[in-house]
Amino acid sequence: MKRLLIITYYWPPTGGSGVQRWVKFCKYLPQYGWQPVVYTPENPEQLARDESLLSDIPACAEIIKTPILEPYAVYRKLTGGKQGEEVNPVNAQKKNWKQRLSLWIRGNCFVPDPRIGWVRPSVRFLKRYLREHPVDAVVTTGPPHSVHLIGLGLKKALGLHWIADFRDPWTEMFYYKHLGLTPASDRRQHRLEQRVLDGADTVISVSPPVAADFQAKTKTPVVLITNGFDEDDFQVPLNGRSPVCTSLKLVHTGLFAADGNPLNLWDALAERCSADPAFRERLQIRLAGKVDRAITDAIRARGLGGNLVELGYLPHDETVREQRAADILLLPLRQEPEYAKVLPGKIFEYLAARRPVLGIGQEDGAAAQVLRDAGAGEMFDWDKKQALLDFLDADHPRTAGIEKYTRRALTAQLTQILP
Repeated sequence: MKRLLIITYYWPPTGGSGVQRWVKFCKYLPQYGWQPVVYTPENPEQLARDESLLSDIPACAEIIKTPILEPYAVYRKLTGGKQGEEVNPVNAQKKNWKQRLSLWIRGNCFVPDPRIGWVRPSVRFLKRYLREHPVDAVVTTGPPHSVHLIGLGLKKALGLHWIADFRDPWTEMFYYKHLGLTPASDRRQHRLEQRVLDGADTVISVSPPVAADFQAKTKTPVVLITNGFDEDDFQVPLNGRSPVCTSLKLVHTGLFAADGNPLNLWDALAERCSADPAFRERLQIRLAGKVDRAITDAIRARGLGGNLVELGYLPHDETVREQRAADILLLPLRQEPEYAKVLPGKIFEYLAARRPVLGIGQEDGAAAQVLRDAGAGEMFDWDKKQALLDFLDADHPRTAGIEKYTRRALTAQLTQILP
């Protein structure tokens, strides 16, 4: 069996969408003749913990861990914040002077990101390890994009076949403009990005527009391998869903940031509740995952507090049950122009749940195209309030043509670009 070294910051029992991509690849790689060898921090920042993901790690996987110095504890002490208080503090709408100062430090003193201190120790450790335990290829997955610099260092030192997997863009990420970079820091970010793109043997992107952006910057082949869903997660019988269900469950799972707050949806629901007491009785707004306080404050401010069900962060298997039990799955996108190129990881599990998806965001974006192609739902611009209500009342076709997004099929794609 060939050996694939996977260098990732996110790994179980850490939870969240950044973990699932490579946990699921590792689950299916042995079926294609590859043993996963995972290198990850011993003490990472854990904004969420999900023990259920440990069951997806195959018995043959080799897990290697080394310590990392985490500067975010200092950040929280400086700003007075608590761990996980904001879904995306970089992109927070309002910042006090401490937050602005710490963001400036984060953007200009830690390039490309605060995990940069793990790069040199990791390169030193892995050079020794790989001489005694050789592998056939290396994959680095970011963000954090400093992880790619470990791959770059190993490529230079050992000449290994190296694949750089980008779960998000680098200098064209939607929050990049909020980092407060000096011109020198901005140039350094772009130089590092270019070195990674040019140094890798193959680059992977998860979204067609982002793949096109990367390909325009480098001669290195850029391959599209999206995120997806694991069929096994959706095989368990769903208990408790009655054929005659009187409630109307609007479900959102995963990160829900303030810059994606769908105010027109809350307004439309509040108006419908005022005009129709029976609708108010039926309505449930179920939020599973890390949710910015601005979201729940906006819902309560419109008199919908009694309809709100805050589930908090759930293990992945419980999240899937929520998705499958929904009447409507909510997919609000961030109100940033760059986000039109992003494919949120949850969209593929939404497809697998085969429940109607109500998207709010760029109608010509990558996520809207996936919904249209699968017949899974619709994407409406943020100002189309009436269209949101009409969607709740409409009949929706059954989702189709999503087999290419299974984790098994995506792993087969991955193995096609391995040496």
